[in-house]
Amino acid sequence: MALPAKNLVQVAANSGLRAVAVRHSSQAPKVALLGAAGGIGQPLGLLLKQDPLVAHLALYDVVNTPGVAADLSHIDSNAKVTAHTGPKELYAAVENADVIVIPAGVPRKPGMTRDDLFNTNAGIVRDLAAVIAKASPKALIAIITNPVNSTVPIASEVLKKAGVYDPKRVFGVTTLDVVRSQAFVAELKGHDASKTVVPVVGGHAGITIIPLLSQTKPSTKFSDDEIAKLTPRIQDAGTEVVNAKAGAGSATLSMALAGARFANALVRGIKGEKNVQCAYVASDAVKGVEYFSTPVELGPNGVEKILGVGKVSAYEQKLIDASVAELNKNIAKGVAFVKGN
Repeated sequence: MALPAKNLVQVAANSGLRAVAVRHSSQAPKVALLGAAGGIGQPLGLLLKQDPLVAHLALYDVVNTPGVAADLSHIDSNAKVTAHTGPKELYAAVENADVIVIPAGVPRKPGMTRDDLFNTNAGIVRDLAAVIAKASPKALIAIITNPVNSTVPIASEVLKKAGVYDPKRVFGVTTLDVVRSQAFVAELKGHDASKTVVPVVGGHAGITIIPLLSQTKPSTKFSDDEIAKLTPRIQDAGTEVVNAKAGAGSATLSMALAGARFANALVRGIKGEKNVQCAYVASDAVKGVEYFSTPVELGPNGVEKILGVGKVSAYEQKLIDASVAELNKNIAKGVAFVKGN
């Protein structure tokens, strides 16, 4: 009789061999959080610890992980918490993970764009992806680290080099743009925010963030003036928080909520509950660009279907068209970083 995958891993370990990288069963999902001691990582870890679908929460950072893990482990939810500190412990953190969430990196400060973070964060994502390629090549990878428009291509190129790339398994988390859009629309129109749905397409920076207000549910009418004010507010919402924190950080709490919501969606998909989320993925939804965020159907293999942008207004189509050149510049920068290193 064939041994279950879990037992095969144990046999390999007992025989002194490196355990074969496999995913846990959908009955006991392991989520690895890389950057767990940071400004986003700590509140995101708190939310993931409370997720009843998470069986094992592996926390990784370069410093301070044991304290965060000890704190979270005192919460009376079922997720087992493990701490992993420094590059030597990264393999164990991500090994056999079903979902890997990456908020690692430095945040924005006033006057900085997301692209200004590239020089530091590009190397961080590259190095994390290289270990994931060896330890957990079948994991679903959710990248929060900015600039997302570039870090998703960076991770993808590293996985391609290692021969384990699957475009259905690499995601840029754009959920915060959706969360913000829904909050702002509900506030403006007096809707119940928990029942307001606004898809956001494109990317995750500036003019590449395109809220499809015409597709708002429940069906909502906006004046041209409302659209002209709401769209840039959504696009610049991250800067609004950076400036309000006056050098003390970027959007950490709302990003943690968005990250936890997306991670939960990935786990639900793994468990067979197909659901639709917006995410920045390798996509042919828009001509002339390799990565684009649209609603996608999530399932056991990650992206099951790319649902595209749907019917959009003339104003939204102009924004989509205008985003392509900017996205291509961001993507090319990420690809060149990996190929040049």
